[in-house]
Amino acid sequence: MTKRHGYALLAAVLAVIVVISAAIYLGVSTDDGSQDTISAGPRSPRNSAAPASAGTWVGTWAASPAAAEPNTHRNGFAGRSIRNVVHTSVGGDSARITLSNLYGQQPLSITHASIAVAVGSNNPAAAPGTLRRLAFNGNTSVVIPAGQQVMSDAVRLRVPHDVDLLVTTFSPTPSGPVTFHPHARQVSYIAEGDRTEDPNGAAYTQQSTSWRYLSAVDVLSNESNGTVVVFGDSLTDGISSTMGANARWTDTLADRLRDESGAPRYGVVNEGISGNRVLSDGNGTPADNPSGLSRFDRDVLDRSGIKAVVVALGVNDILRNPHQNNPDRIVEGLRELTRQAHTRGLRVVGATLMPFGGHRGYEPGLENVRQGVNEQIRDGKVFDEFVDFDRALRDPYDPRKLRGEYDSGDHLHPSDSGYRKMAETFNLTHLRGSAAAEL
Repeated sequence: MTKRHGYALLAAVLAVIVVISAAIYLGVSTDDGSQDTISAGPRSPRNSAAPASAGTWVGTWAASPAAAEPNTHRNGFAGRSIRNVVHTSVGGDSARITLSNLYGQQPLSITHASIAVAVGSNNPAAAPGTLRRLAFNGNTSVVIPAGQQVMSDAVRLRVPHDVDLLVTTFSPTPSGPVTFHPHARQVSYIAEGDRTEDPNGAAYTQQSTSWRYLSAVDVLSNESNGTVVVFGDSLTDGISSTMGANARWTDTLADRLRDESGAPRYGVVNEGISGNRVLSDGNGTPADNPSGLSRFDRDVLDRSGIKAVVVALGVNDILRNPHQNNPDRIVEGLRELTRQAHTRGLRVVGATLMPFGGHRGYEPGLENVRQGVNEQIRDGKVFDEFVDFDRALRDPYDPRKLRGEYDSGDHLHPSDSGYRKMAETFNLTHLRGSAAAEL
């Protein structure tokens, strides 16, 4: 073989090597882990990379951290998996979660976390091919300092609207007290050991009606372009609605925003806390059931893709001890919430205070305070727009009380039909546009 022929052969061999290397590289780089099936064997689910599709990050679900869970101070939920069941308001192609250790007094170690679409309503099993391991800055474990929260990395997952999601966490070490949201009106599940990536629900034998650690789920959405945050008390929390039926008034509001022609395409997140007040905090440090004024930044202004705010607060300032007997003080607190929202260019829709005649805390003087607050709301002196829940649900023959069909029986909280009426009363066009002039 001549030297010239030898050089030619060497060049050909090198060219083949380059082509093969390029093919291998392309094959690896295009494998994004977005397969629809999960191995049934011991292999861990393949984690999808960050989203490739365009869209807007919006809130599909949220719940405010409300308190430190009783009797969890020493051990928390060490050695157990918590499978929170939450319901989506809008869908998307990717998801991320926020975990909170707001009420913890020591670092919270989460060694595994996952998200999945539930196989059906009120079921701890994952739909086939939907279980995804979550990561935090690329790591599958995270330590959340006391009083802090953390957002996960995005994971590629097709999240439908109006379905249940399963968000599961495992903590191997004692880390109480547990940050939780009671009165979820939804059954979640607990299992012994690390069952984070179990697609079936067989190990989840303990039921719970609280949400733990989880405070938000966002989706990268092409069907929605923003989020409306509903900020309230038990009337927004849905405390008297049917368990597991997603019958809170915010659930019906989400249906209307998604289904009605011409409605703004917003996700709805519910930041109601039962017993919440505009002006007064609960006990403890940090305070259990923090006031609306003290939690507005955390629960409203920090939410993803926020476009508008609905405020439905004030009844507990009147009803709970010590009673607030000056309507002007409540109104000034509500105005301050509006001012804070306006600093972000957010539109604010406020609700009139519904009647509570016949409730065990009713007093004629307290009714006068409620009427005084409502008068100023209707005069346009508090919010950009208002929804008149009082007029919609009150008894026409005794306006101090809820109409019978809308009363859950305690003369304060609505029935399922009452919650539905609240959502049907809401003028969806009020959520459009930017903040009005300063009040």
